[in-house]
This record gives sequence, C-alpha cells and structure tokens, in this order.
Amino acid sequence: MTSSICSSAASDAGLNADRLGALVTVARQAADAGGAELMRHYGRLSSVESKGRIGDLVTNADLAAERVVLEVLDRETPDIAVLAEESGAAGEQDSLRWCVDPLDGTTNFTHGYPFFATSIGLTFRQRPILGAIAVPFLGETYWGAPGHGAHCNDSNIQVSRCERLEDSLLVTGFAYDRHTRLDNNYAQFCWFTHRTRGVRRGGAAAVDLAFVAAGRQDGYWERGLAPWDLAAGVALVELSGGTISGYGGEEFDLRSGRVVAAGPALHPTIVDVLAQVKPLSGDAFGAPEVTAMGS
Repeated sequence: MTSSICSSAASDAGLNADRLGALVTVARQAADAGGAELMRHYGRLSSVESKGRIGDLVTNADLAAERVVLEVLDRETPDIAVLAEESGAAGEQDSLRWCVDPLDGTTNFTHGYPFFATSIGLTFRQRPILGAIAVPFLGETYWGAPGHGAHCNDSNIQVSRCERLEDSLLVTGFAYDRHTRLDNNYAQFCWFTHRTRGVRRGGAAAVDLAFVAAGRQDGYWERGLAPWDLAAGVALVELSGGTISGYGGEEFDLRSGRVVAAGPALHPTIVDVLAQVKPLSGDAFGAPEVTAMGS
C-alpha cells in the first residue's frame, strides 16, 4: 500500500522544505481566494448550465472562482502547469502541475446546500505533493505539505484512530455515470451502511477527504473522480497520517478515479470489503440500460 506519495513526489521534483512552504502558501492563498469568490455568489446565482450529464452542472460561480484562482497561480507561480476543471490543461502534464477545482460540490451549491469547496492540489508526474481546500461556508481552510504537516486553519489535524468497522463513520459518493454502469457504488454503499455507524454522502469529494484528514470521518472510498477532485485531498489525508490506495490496496493512481482513504488501522478492512461486494443487478434499481463495464 502507498505510504509516502507526497514525500517521494516532492523529492523527485527537487522541492526542499523552503520551496514546499512557499508553494503551500500559494495553494492556500488561491483556495481562500476561490472560496471568497464562491461566497459572493452563494444564494445569488445568475447562470446554471448542464455539461451534458444528469447532475453535472456549471455555474457562473464556478467560472468566477476559477478565474480568481488562476490569477493567483499565474501571478505567484507562472512556471507551474495547471489543470483546471473548467478551462482545461496548460503546460506540461509530467512536470509540476496545479490541479484546480474552483467549486467542488456544484450541485450542492446550486441548491443552497452549504457543503462545497475550492480545492488546489500540486502534483508531480501524476502524484500529489501538497494541497489546500477552502470550505468557505464553515470558515475553514485545510492545507498541508511534506515537512509542514496538515492543518485546518492554524490547528494541526490527524486522521481517526478508529480500528473497527462497526465503530466507524464513513463517507462516499456516486459518480455522474452511475446511471449507466453497474459499477456504480450502490452495493458497496448498502453493505457499509449496514455494518457501520453510518455512511454519509457529502457530494463534494474534496470536503470528504478534508474531513477524513481531520478525523471527522473515519474513511472514504469513491470511484469516477477527476484529478482535480483528488489531488489536494489525497495529499492532506496522507500528511495527516492516513493511508491512501486504490480499491485493491494497490498504489494510488491519480488517473484511475478510484481512491480508498482512511486511518491506517481501518484502511485494510475497507479494502477487503470492496474486494468482496459485487455490484447490484440493473433490475435492482430499475435501470435495465445499465452495463457491467468498469471505469
């Protein structure tokens, strides 16, 4: 299982402690700027459009927040490539690259549900190094980097020490393609719901990961995610003492869209369950058009 994603990526990128400190400061500034812009639009949206899939939305707030985030990154680190959800990629993807989600939780935001964030992660060759996640409605910014620890605002954070599934509170989500795939996380959600204290579905992967990093939730799994959903949160979980992997316990791959994140004691149990639970049939949820293809 992966145990040193961030440190090894930072070392390979040639980043020392001072440079990492400067970069996480930039990430925090960018996340806070995006979060502040989101709050200026919260409850006052002027545009909501679909990207073509049910529940996959973009608003004027997404675009405005991304604009202010990119202004910070371009001003402070013009030499670093960017992958942003709304405007796409700029620069070399195998170099240092910012992964930007200006509004994670757009559907929540659109409905006035206050669970959303701006997420800024730094990667090197597809491996997360550091990140910052602003959750502006709560007035919280989660941030961390190798050698600098993980924090919520000015307080240190660490993952839960929960050891038993029956004592845990987990969190997950459902990808936009859940309508057309049997590999849609429904069966896993049901299994864990019956064997834990509860499973939450927050609707914003970055916030879910930040809460795992802070020990508010004991573990998280999800599929169908994009690099900008994962980069910052994966870094924060690892930097706060957690374990990160793919569904089978293999090395985490940012491009796979799959992640298991938990405290080190609980993580193996979640991986074991995911290996055992089989998808529901299409008839089980009234969607005969669903296919058995994986992501």
